[in-house]
Amino acid sequence: MTGSAPHDWDVDAATAGRLQQRLAAQVRLRDETGGTATVAGVDTGFEADGTVARACIAVFSWPALTPLTRVVGRCPVTFPYIPGYLSFREMPAILEAVDRLAELPDLLLCDGQGIAHPRRLGIASHLGVWLDRPSIGVGKSRLCGRFTPPAPDKGASAPLLDGDERIGTVLRSRTRVRPLFISPGHRVSHAAAVDWVLACTGRYRLPEPIRAADRIASGRAR
Repeated sequence: MTGSAPHDWDVDAATAGRLQQRLAAQVRLRDETGGTATVAGVDTGFEADGTVARACIAVFSWPALTPLTRVVGRCPVTFPYIPGYLSFREMPAILEAVDRLAELPDLLLCDGQGIAHPRRLGIASHLGVWLDRPSIGVGKSRLCGRFTPPAPDKGASAPLLDGDERIGTVLRSRTRVRPLFISPGHRVSHAAAVDWVLACTGRYRLPEPIRAADRIASGRAR
């Protein structure tokens, strides 16, 4: 399912940084989500005292957002915790989950960053480029960039900037709740990333596909 691997995972931080810079050059920030029939949430938790990553992919139909399938992948954690290198800890488990899918979802919503990343390759961008699938980063907190807080109403937003470059959107997904940090991962524009997140969000702060994946990845649902 995952095809030929762009790189190995047994690398040090310096090599990982160079890989991120190389893959970031392949990211496309234009909307290529036409014909979407399935949307998946992707999230990763840890078990065995943090030595094993447990990833869940929860696939929903679009536009009905009916749950279709959920798969789990597990892998030993081999990369240390270093901010900005999340994908090197979590993606091996995510790819194990991908291999359990009958077919790839049309759009991936990832718990984490897309291009809102120091080297413009957060986990959503890394996974999107690896699978060549449209992907969006849905961060619960800011990794980098500056912003003016958006208005308190649902749908209010503000650009997330690094210097003069827009790297994402700070989005209020519910009225008077902490905003989300939305950034394109791959094959999605800034505007489309926000539209997709809002369209997949119901009564809660997080989009429904990510909520479903989080419950299993975090161990709150078995």
